[in-house]
Amino acid sequence: MDKKQRPMIPDLIKGGTSEIETFQNNTLRPIIKMQHNLLIAVFENYLQKRNIKFFDFNLNKKKNLINSMFSRDVSFKNIIIGAILGHFSMEEYHFYSKHPHEINKRISRIVQKRIEDTLL
Repeated sequence: MDKKQRPMIPDLIKGGTSEIETFQNNTLRPIIKMQHNLLIAVFENYLQKRNIKFFDFNLNKKKNLINSMFSRDVSFKNIIIGAILGHFSMEEYHFYSKHPHEINKRISRIVQKRIEDTLL
């Protein structure tokens, strides 16, 4: 992946942050921002394939559905995570392979929040 294509997100990098947080801010957030439209399309496709009338739901039911998808639906989560991992450089992947659980949680939380902010 050519990092030059990733959007720059200023003011995220602060001194004294952990390696994981630095990775989140330098790698995950720019990739997720870059892939925003794809992630929304994946979410909407998931709803369509399962015949879920998301846009007919009230706000609370929408939030519960999104939360359920990210907490219980392993295949959906894996698709989302894969869409992000596919943009890692080899160096980033090596770092990821040392901390997959923590990084997967961060990917899920960030993408879930973006979906909520976009569609609610």
